[in-house]
Amino acid sequence: QEAYEPRQRWLACGRTVRRLAGPRLVAAPAGEPLVPVTLRPGGRALDGAVPRVEPQPVADLPSFGAFAGMPKADGILVKRQVLAEPTPDLAERTWASLADGTPLVTTRTVEAGRIVLFHVSAEASWSDLPISGHFVDMLRRIVQLSKAGGASANANAPAAALPPFRLLTAEGALSAEIGTARPLEMRAGQPPRTGFDNPPGLYGTEDGFVALNLLPAGATLRPLDTSAAGVSTTSEALIGETAKSLRPTLFIAAFLMLIADSLIVLFMNGAFARLPKARSATAATILLALGAFAAMSPTDARADDPKPGDEQIFERLDTTHLAYVRTGEDDVDRISEQGLQGLSEFLTWRTTLEPGQPVGLDISKDELSFYPIIYWPVSATAPMPSSAAISRIDAYMRAGGTVLFDTRDQFTSLDTGTTSANGERLQAILANIDIPPLEPVPEDHVLTRSFYLLTNFPGRYNGSPLWVESRQGAAKTTSGLSSSGDGVTPIMITGNDFAGAWAVDPQGAPVLPTVPPDEMQREHAFRSGVNIMMYMLTGNYKADQVHVPALLERLGQ
Repeated sequence: QEAYEPRQRWLACGRTVRRLAGPRLVAAPAGEPLVPVTLRPGGRALDGAVPRVEPQPVADLPSFGAFAGMPKADGILVKRQVLAEPTPDLAERTWASLADGTPLVTTRTVEAGRIVLFHVSAEASWSDLPISGHFVDMLRRIVQLSKAGGASANANAPAAALPPFRLLTAEGALSAEIGTARPLEMRAGQPPRTGFDNPPGLYGTEDGFVALNLLPAGATLRPLDTSAAGVSTTSEALIGETAKSLRPTLFIAAFLMLIADSLIVLFMNGAFARLPKARSATAATILLALGAFAAMSPTDARADDPKPGDEQIFERLDTTHLAYVRTGEDDVDRISEQGLQGLSEFLTWRTTLEPGQPVGLDISKDELSFYPIIYWPVSATAPMPSSAAISRIDAYMRAGGTVLFDTRDQFTSLDTGTTSANGERLQAILANIDIPPLEPVPEDHVLTRSFYLLTNFPGRYNGSPLWVESRQGAAKTTSGLSSSGDGVTPIMITGNDFAGAWAVDPQGAPVLPTVPPDEMQREHAFRSGVNIMMYMLTGNYKADQVHVPALLERLGQ
């Protein structure tokens, strides 16, 4: 009793008490003070020697309470629990229940505080809930509720101030940049509102936070009704003209100041004193005329004025981009973009290469020479590329580029008699290209050790080899498509779905699972992508490392 009274005072100040059941609570006498509901004596075992009821799953969470909106806890079974005595307000106090209707989580407010009871123990012998991720989400919701001021119903209670944690940007993404945002004051009975000091976002800490939305719940945006009485509107055109680049003018001004500075330095050193006066005057007149002509010439006729698209070309040349072929199928193209984005981030973290954003290509008209490698997800349901588009790919490969064909079905139909639909489409594409002889990547190939030491090249699947140009075939080939780019194969073929393993969402989480589910396989898929990119960018630079054992053997070491 001595320990309960301080806890009651502490609870009344707006704190939250979270309890879990256990043997002591089962054996506790009636009238236990720090519980939200009246408990029946003893417990309820659903896994006895002769159970009358099977272990119960968790029912759908109600639309009220701290757990509202959370997904159903599938796969969780409760084998033992403490039961609550049925009371008229039991349903209102129940935040979660089992499939048979018995409470799983109950709550009760005590002045400004709250008591929350889980009717199961923290041990796995009672339930699967404490060892599940769903339990972590429940605890996070309870912490968020306590951060928001508990259950205080007193409007005069001191406001709880929550610091800004993550704020929404103009694009609707959460950002850690909080700028000049001030802590959010939470008062009982007064819903928080957004403003200049409190932009929409998350307020609190990583242990618990509260979401502040831009609009209140249930708000809808409607177009302005200009036909209503007393509403007058005026439409005006945009004020101002089209923006004009000042780079040419500033460049010319800087060039003229450089000339003036040079002339001043020459004059101070006495260079003009040694020239005849007539020549000096003539030279000064010519320089002034050239400067005046350059300053008065129209800016829209300058040769250094960039043409439309020049900035994009310069950006492509300045930064390495991973490119993929747009098939016209939204799902395939989205996975390709997310996959190359994931590989670009992995390259940035693990290597010194920092690629730009992935680029989707229309091979019938886009310039291909900017990209060292092009990822082509083969799809039998996508439109067949035209002969002109395939000819452009052929020319790109002949000029030193590489195309990575991925049938994404674990089969490449190059070493087996079976042919998938995507494999047949790949054969139709390659029928119009003079490809060199191919072979699976040998153990001593540069690809196996260009960055990581690898023995295979898995993707989302791990059953297909990575086919590259045969080294013996490349040595014998005197014409046709062969490795002209510093020993780099012009073609790669796989069926392991590289992009599916690399694809990540904006939060960095994988989009598709590997088959079979294995995070080490995903890690090796990323490493395969790194080795391919390093091989594309360095060529046979690391080939000497492949032959180190043979060189040492020749040197007698």
